[in-house]
Order: sequence, then C-alpha cells, then structure tokens
Amino acid sequence: MEDLLRILNDELKEHFICRWPIWARHTQLPPLPQSDQWTNWLLLGGRGAGKTRAGSEWTRGVATGDPYFTSRAVGRLALVAETYSDGREVMVEGTSGLLAVHKRAERPIWTSSRRRLEWPNGAVAQVFSSADPDALRGPQFDAAWCDELAKWNDPQHTWDMLQFALRLGDAPRQIITTTPRPIGLLKAILDDQNTLVSRMTTAENRANLASAFFERVVAVYRGTRLGRQELEGEIIEDRDDALWQRDVIERHRCSIAPALTRIVVAGDPPVTGHSTSDACGIVVAGRCAASRSYILEDRTLAAVSPARWSQMVLLLYKKYQADRVVIETNEGGDMAESVLRHVCPNLPIRQVKASRGKWLRAEPVAHLYERGLVSHVGALPELEDEMCDFGLEGLSSGRSPDRLDALVWALTDLLLNPDLQPRARPL
Repeated sequence: MEDLLRILNDELKEHFICRWPIWARHTQLPPLPQSDQWTNWLLLGGRGAGKTRAGSEWTRGVATGDPYFTSRAVGRLALVAETYSDGREVMVEGTSGLLAVHKRAERPIWTSSRRRLEWPNGAVAQVFSSADPDALRGPQFDAAWCDELAKWNDPQHTWDMLQFALRLGDAPRQIITTTPRPIGLLKAILDDQNTLVSRMTTAENRANLASAFFERVVAVYRGTRLGRQELEGEIIEDRDDALWQRDVIERHRCSIAPALTRIVVAGDPPVTGHSTSDACGIVVAGRCAASRSYILEDRTLAAVSPARWSQMVLLLYKKYQADRVVIETNEGGDMAESVLRHVCPNLPIRQVKASRGKWLRAEPVAHLYERGLVSHVGALPELEDEMCDFGLEGLSSGRSPDRLDALVWALTDLLLNPDLQPRARPL
C-alpha cells in the first residue's frame, strides 16, 4: 500500500486516502444505500474502537452524495452530542471529526458562532446539545448523527425531539455512535426492528492506538464490568431482583490473593454428557486466615462427558494443591464420585446434596459478598453475568445456573461450614 501511495500524484493520493470503504473495517460500513431495512444504524463500541470515524464518514457520505452511502445527497443534517462543546471538539474539529475526513475541495465551512457546517454543494449540518433538547423544536432534517447517546443529559427527551425533526426526504435516517450503558433508551433502540446494529471492540482498532494504552489500561480492565463496557462495547446491566449486584463484586475485586489456608474445587456435574446436557459448573475458591474467601478460577465446561469434566477437576485440584473436591450429587447419586475415583482413587471428596432450592442456598452466600468477605481474583465475566442475572425465579434465560451452583457449594464449604483447621500455604 505504501509503494502504491508513493507513485501517485497528490490529487490521486488524496482521493485514495479519503476513500473510506478501502480502509474501513466491515463493522464501520453501513449496508448499501438502496437497502430499506434500517432507519437507525447503531454502532456500539469500546473506547477508541473507531466509532467517531465511522460516524464522520457516514455523515460526509450522505452530505456529499457519495453513492456508497446514499442514493442522493441530503440537504439538512443534525449533529447531536452530549454538549455543544463535545459536538464541536469531537464531531466537527476532532482528529476523526468531519473536518478531518474530507478532501480539501469538499471540506465544509465551520461557523462556530452558529454551530453550523456548510458544504460546497449546499448541504448544512447543525450541532445540538442533549442539555438543550428543545432546540430541536422547529428545525427539520433528512439525516442525523447522534454521538455518545448513552451519556446524554436528557436522552429520552432529546431523542424524541430529534425524531419529530427527521421529516425531510424520502427516508430520513440516523446513525448512533456510542459506548453503551444500560439506559432504557439504548435498549429501546436495540429492540427497534428498524435498527441495524454494528459492534466493535477497542482491540479491533489496535493499529491506530498507542501500544502503551493496551499495556497500561486494557490489561488492567479487561474482563471487568467497566472493561467490558468501555473496551468491549457490551451493555452490562443488573436485574433489580438479582441476589448479586455488580458494584458489590467490583468493590472487592483484587488482582492477587493472599496466602490461603484452604482451597477447594467445587463442581456441579450434569447427569448426562451430551450436546443438550447442562454445563458442568467448576469453580476454584480459597480461604485465608482472616476468614475471607477468594474466587480463583471458573472453569465451567459446557455439554461435556464425565471423563472430560473429571479430568478438569483433577487438573485444578493439582494446580492449586487443593484440600478437597466438593461435588453435588443430587441427581447422579454416587456416579459423580465414582467418576472422580476412577481418575484419582485417593482424591478427597465431599458429596453435597441440595435439600433446599437454589435461591435459599445462594442467599447466605450473597450476604457474604455484601459483608465484603468474598473477592474475585481478576475478572470472571461469565460467572459474574450468571450471578447478576440470578433472581427468585432463576436465570432470565431459564437455563440452569451451573457456574453459580459450583460457586455456592465452594463458599458454603469454606465460610459457612468450615470444618478443617487452616494451614498456611502460599498461592
């Protein structure tokens, strides 16, 4: 590519560099303009994932009549940001903003005092703030770009006013670029049958970001609630009736566990081992001398044979030099212990049987978290998702909470039914 650019004259080089479809990732490109399958194009992405560039390029394309983006140029556009300052500094003047993505001959004129962009072909864009949604009363538009909608000051009112203003042309459309947060408006847009959704992560744009950012920031936050939201572009939310809330888990998360006096591997194996079986929940947890517990690893396996889950349990038992294996045997009777004895005859095993429902068993364990007695070592996203989706009627999906079951048995053994004398050990 560099060799090609070297042999082009300045005009062709500029044309080539500004041809966005050549350089964009597929998640940064909308469907062809003749497609009538969408009204809202929602780009959910992490910090630095390339959302702003995609928003600028789409806005440029529809304003200039680029046939890759539109069948005709639109005349009136709305640019809506959290504040007027954000609209100017990010959407217009930013390094990936509108002024930066045009060829010189097509570049619009920015009149800061009027918050207005004017293209040579007569197209006009106005900047609006979510702090002043009523400013959208009166104007009308063919298209809109909404940036960082999830952090708007008055999202629903601003969105509603914008929808009434999108009344020009044959098919008004809007692009929404945002790092997600679990707000009602964003979830409603996601559920709209006229919404096209693109998802992108920070890591996808690594070539355009500082390597130190990945070493210093991404490595620290990867897998945490904040990291999944700000880097992976996921919508992370809690159920109001869930036993666990994410802020409690985050508050006590740590990167390294102290010296532990006991370690257990807890498992909740399925009765059968075929493609439709429940997963085999497998969680490793330890207890320190201060009677606090640390969740070390979640190695839950989906739809596996008894041979495979028993080998995983043995691997973890040896890896952590655990004191015992805690295994639920309600449905399988002695089968689960027999499977484990087959791979390791002298394995110390404690069978547990559930005499109460899952909620009643889990509730005292959730209280341990509330009291600050349990820490997750690093991020355990799939386990934490299950914990924060577990309500009185179980998981919202209706499936079995296998990871959670293993967690409950491990912490019950370590903190609610401790029956072994502690012995110091390094982790």
